[in-house]
Amino acid sequence: MLRSAGRTSWKRFACILVPSAVAAAALGIAMAQGALAVSFLISGQKFQVALDTLDVRGLAIYGTVDVTKKGTLVPVFVTGASHAKISGLCQSVVITIPVLGPYTLKITGGDHSRVEARNLFLDATALSSSQANFDDLDIGVATGAVSKGPISRGDRNSRFFDPNGFAQQANSAFLTDVHFTTVAVSAATFNVPDLDVRLRQGHHECF
Repeated sequence: MLRSAGRTSWKRFACILVPSAVAAAALGIAMAQGALAVSFLISGQKFQVALDTLDVRGLAIYGTVDVTKKGTLVPVFVTGASHAKISGLCQSVVITIPVLGPYTLKITGGDHSRVEARNLFLDATALSSSQANFDDLDIGVATGAVSKGPISRGDRNSRFFDPNGFAQQANSAFLTDVHFTTVAVSAATFNVPDLDVRLRQGHHECF
């Protein structure tokens, strides 16, 4: 296990993470007030989540497998945050409507006040950031030994959960210009100021 105190460059971190973690993703934004759902079947549709900034307290990153309603297995890596503050939230998904063609559902928020989430989990296949800093970072910790960030109850109870698997954790992290390609997002609480939901014809993704 590589342990580093202080600030760690995202690019250096990604060089170790990408070859080691399982490839990635899980569903669309599920916002549950109160207790976190045990688990759910995903649609399998990939969608985009873009954030101007992501400020995390209690970070965990680990691999697992999500399952679609049709039973298809989707390998993902999960980014879990005990508490997250977000500015400039954008989520988009392109839906093809018979006869009418593609439409984009776009959700935005947090332009003037920060979005706040508790026990936030993003099941992703890809993640990029122009800059990411981590405090008290551990790379290569066993998934079952993660203590600094959360593991989803649904993932922990899944038959695909490997307590000896590869994971990363950090006391805190701050990322800018963040792009996730995801198949699922869930949270115990997700408070979004300045919420705006729009459906537009054509392709109008977040990035």
